[in-house]
This record gives sequence, C-alpha cells and structure tokens, in this order.
Amino acid sequence: MSFCDFEHLLPRVQKPGRYTGGEPGSIMKDPAQVLLRYAFCFPDSYEVGMSHLGMKILYGLANARADCWCERVFAPWTDMESLLRQEGLPLWALESGDPIKTFDVIGFTLQYEMSYTNVLNMLDLAGLPVRSANRQSLAPLVIAGGPCACNPEPLAPFIDLFVLGEGEEASSELLDLLAAHKRLGSGKADFLRAAAQLEGIYVPAFYDVSYKENGALASITPLHGAPARVRKRVVQNLDQSYFPENFVVPLLEVVHDRTVAELFRGCIRGCRFCQAGFLNRPVREKAPATVNNQCRALCDRTGYEEISLCSLSTSDYTQLPALLDGLLEWTVEQKINVSVPSLRVDRFPKEMMERLALVRRSGLTFAPEAGTQRLRDVINKNITEENVLSTAQQAFEGGWTSVKLYFMLGLPTETEEDIAGIAALAQAVVDTFYRSPGKPKGKGVQVSVSVASFVPKPFTPFQWEAMDGRDDILRKQQLLRAGVRSKKISVRTHDCATSLLEGVLARGDRRLAEVIEAAWRAGARFDGWDEQFDPALWQSCFEGLGLVPAWYLRRRDPSEILPWDHLDYGVTKAFLLRERERAYAGQTTPHCREHCGGCGIGCPAAGA
Repeated sequence: MSFCDFEHLLPRVQKPGRYTGGEPGSIMKDPAQVLLRYAFCFPDSYEVGMSHLGMKILYGLANARADCWCERVFAPWTDMESLLRQEGLPLWALESGDPIKTFDVIGFTLQYEMSYTNVLNMLDLAGLPVRSANRQSLAPLVIAGGPCACNPEPLAPFIDLFVLGEGEEASSELLDLLAAHKRLGSGKADFLRAAAQLEGIYVPAFYDVSYKENGALASITPLHGAPARVRKRVVQNLDQSYFPENFVVPLLEVVHDRTVAELFRGCIRGCRFCQAGFLNRPVREKAPATVNNQCRALCDRTGYEEISLCSLSTSDYTQLPALLDGLLEWTVEQKINVSVPSLRVDRFPKEMMERLALVRRSGLTFAPEAGTQRLRDVINKNITEENVLSTAQQAFEGGWTSVKLYFMLGLPTETEEDIAGIAALAQAVVDTFYRSPGKPKGKGVQVSVSVASFVPKPFTPFQWEAMDGRDDILRKQQLLRAGVRSKKISVRTHDCATSLLEGVLARGDRRLAEVIEAAWRAGARFDGWDEQFDPALWQSCFEGLGLVPAWYLRRRDPSEILPWDHLDYGVTKAFLLRERERAYAGQTTPHCREHCGGCGIGCPAAGA
C-alpha cells in the first residue's frame, strides 16, 4: 500500500491534511534497514493528537534508535472512516502509507476515557481483531500507556500490555526486549511473560479477576509469575532524559500549534481532587539552561513564534524568574511569545507579570476550583479569595483585561452556598477591575467562568467518593447561572452526560469492556466530541448487558477492593485515606516544600 492507494479519497473528506503526512520534521526511514516498525496511535483527531507533547517525545525517542521506525497514526474522522470501509482500505501510518497491521508494535496513548471506542475502531480499521486473545502472533503487539492506564481494566481484554507511569525508559526497555525476541522467533506468550518482569509493565491477561455476588471485586490474582503489584515507572533526571530537538510541524491548524517546553514533572500541592498531581509524583525539575536550550533549538528548527511552558503548576517552578530572564534575552528580539499557563494566584509576583508583559498580553487563567474558603480547604487548594482578588488587581494594573477562572461542581461536602460563591467570586473579580486605579483606560473586563463536573478519579483521596447524578449536576449548573448577574461574566459548563460516562469508565472494572465493545459496534466514535457523543446509545448498551452506570458512580467503602488496587503509583492508600479524613474535617495539608506529608513516593525533593 502506498499514498497512491488512498490519494483519490482526499477530495472527498473535510480535512485532507489530516491524512497526507509529509510535514516538516516528520522522520522517514528505509523499512528494509530497521528491525522494528512502530505505529504510535493517538485515538483522536489529527488536530488533537498533534498538540500532545508526550507523543512528540516518544516519537522522537523511538526514532532515535537505528533499529526502529516510529510513525504516527490518528483516528480518521467519520467521513474518512466511511470511505475506508466502503473501499476495503486498511488504516495506514502517515510517514510511509503502510498498513499498520504489518507493524511490530501498535501503541496507543490514553489521555482521556472518552477515547476508548476510538481505540477499538482503529484496531478494526487496521484489519485486526479487537480482543487480545484473538491476536495470536507476537506482531503486531498492541500496547497502551498514558494517564488513563492508571486504571486499565475497562480496556484490559483489548490490550496486550500497558506501560504504567512515564514512558521514556520503559518504552526503550520494551523495544529492546521485543527486538531480542523477534530475533529469537519467540511467540507472543513467551514475550509477554518476559515483559511482565519489567518494572512498569502490566500484562492484564496474567491476572485473574473474580467478583462477589453484589458485583464488587472479590480478588485480583497474578498468574504466570507476574508481580502481585505493578509499580509505575519514574524518570529520575529530566535534564538527562531524552527530549526532541525538533517537532513535526503540521500543515493545518491544530489545537496547540506552538513549541512546548516541559519545566518539571509532578506537583507539590496535593489538591485532593487532582489525579495528575498524585500520578506524577515526585517533583523533578529541569535546569533553566536545559529548558532555554530546548526552547531555542525547537524555535530555530520549527519556526514557531510561541513557546508554552508546560507543567502542572508553572509558578511552582523554583527557577522561573531565572528561566524567564534567559528566554527574554532572545525571544523579545525575535518577537516570540512566551505563554505561562497553570499559574497559581498565590504565586504570581509583580516581577513575573512585568516579564510576561514584554511578550504577551493575552488572558490570564487561574483555578480557584471552589467558590468558598470552606470548600477550598476541603479540597486542599490552599488559596484565599484575597489571593485571587489581589492577583487580579495586579494583573489589571499591568494591562490585562481578560481573566479565566476554573471551578468544579459536585465536590465532596458541597452546598448551595458553595455554588453561589462561584458567582460571587467572579463578580468580585469584575468589581476589582473597575476599582483598580491603574486599569487600562477605555477598556472593559471579561471574566470567563469554566465549570467542570467533579469526577472522583483513581489514586486520589476522593477515589472512594460518589459522583453526582444527572439531576444533581443539571440543578447545580442552573443554580450557578441564576447567580450570575453581570454581562461581564460568561459561564461555560461541561456536558453532563459526558462527565457521567467519564466517571463510569474512570472507576470501572473489566466488565465494562463488554459495554465499550457493544457501544463501538453500535456506532460510538469520538465520544469526547459533543457532536458525536450519543448518551442514549451508551445507555442502551449498559441495559443490554445488565450493568448499571450509577453502580460505578456510588460511594465506595475503604475496605472494598478497587479495580486498580494491584497497580502501584507510589502514593500509599494509607496516605490517601488520611487526606480524605482531613478533607471531611476541613483541614488543609501544607505542600511538599513546607512539610513532607508522607505520601509514600520516597521523594527526595521535599525541599527541591
């Protein structure tokens, strides 16, 4: 198969640039000169996948090997899928145009639970059985990783192995092992038994799962010498870890079309709702010189005119002033913007604002998460209304006129007073603008309030909590909108049905695989897209299989075995339970640099 085989389809789809390849920075190799072919699959559209930093890192890392050619694959949109099925053409890789079913590895990154049906759809479009048990040969080996791999059970029957935690070192070891077994002519079972001994590699077929009569898990039993608990992988030194010197530059507009620089991994804060903050511990920083050099190399090679500094809490990077000084030495002259997302309102000094004002004057984004101090203490946000308003005033006097505020509805212990507090805090920000003597003259303010529904995620102190049902979510959203009185405030809420299914899949067990497959066979695709998601279809599949979504959203007893209890992300269950108790007592926990909370990660960086 070659580009000529599907070129005639391009005039018949909405965005042909999604499928052509040939972008600057894409890596071409001679397939006859490599041992391993690797299809790196992002189970969403090209525009979303091409914005993802993790894909850029692992694509470059695999291609740095002389024995491997890694190519990109994205979920074809429904118009292209229809044409592929009509003409019997298989899913192909962008670089070569070769069918991915001929590759040695097909790897999926799982960034969002709502992409699960796309994983099955891509396997089927490739011409492969969707279930691991029906793929007998070693190649192609179907693997998956990413944040959703922390609870891989809903996808367990479809994936040969999961990579838990950070992928750079684990992926390299896995490719080394696969190369050795390919030379030996090993079968799939022999390879999987060897792979299961690598740290961070989870082979779901090697674990027997049983259930009680009430539907709760009874046991998770390892087989074939697999470890009882699989520990995630952690890259210890980011300065020495691989980072690409070039990015593939898309030929059409994508979601985040810019250079991305990673500052550090992990988070010191311990917000009790935040899965990313617990999954990515411990905190490890890059040196400012490393970040600066990587930014300059990427801008030189790609031509991008914006740099986004990436982390979970950018203002907690201990050397941010020094980094910004180094970046501004060349970005101002070259008219390159420096974007600093993920800022905290309690760590946004005037000096930082002045530096940013040299290169950007777009909106600022902050995340109070809750509308009252009581609820902010419950979730351990550790910021005050005074922090929010003083930082807003400082921003307005520095020339900013647009602020976005992120909140959640449905947090544990939430009351109607907490919901009213969201509208009140947004109004207080508006009032602060008009009271600020140094605000920009002749301009108004715009405060955007974005409100998500709280989803209790694995490996957080709230993993045992219940999630609000549909009626409660809709009632609270309406209550919030009714509390907003100013036209200067806009409110955006997440789709209720999408959030509920996300919650079910995030906390689900292996029985949900039947629902995912049934939904996919019934036509579910791109469920994270409002125009594609069909809640009635999913509800029908649950009912047809005798499973009740609300059962997965219920409050869990701490004594109950959770579907992810055999996976070890470093943070102990005892610590999570202590944090849960402190939440209900309204007690905050200091961040890691103030006091080590004993989470179990073995972090040397409490004073990093």
